[in-house]
Amino acid sequence: MIKTVPHPDIDAIDAATVFAALSEPTRLAICLSLADNEELEARCGSFQELGTPSNLTYHFTRLRDAGITRVRLQGTSRFIRLRRDDLDRRFPGLLDAVLDAARRSRSSLPAIDMDCD
Repeated sequence: MIKTVPHPDIDAIDAATVFAALSEPTRLAICLSLADNEELEARCGSFQELGTPSNLTYHFTRLRDAGITRVRLQGTSRFIRLRRDDLDRRFPGLLDAVLDAARRSRSSLPAIDMDCD
């Protein structure tokens, strides 16, 4: 049996929930790292500098439940990517505006050095 992770449908993505999820610095740093990464997705373990595994699981869940990210399971690994296309269809320009603002104030975000092997 293939295990899957639930994700909200595009029509169920709510702007207030997206803003609430992105208002937290660790979650914003995760999204910024994903957006700036040349790969389409990253192993969830790549973000270990941002917190403990249980804390990161909480943040990954909040991002997924808000419709900002999609998680893919492969064996015992989890891979995360931004749902950029879905967000751009639902709220054109929103993700880019938030990420651009975060880049301008990057010093207020947790630092991350992604190793996406």
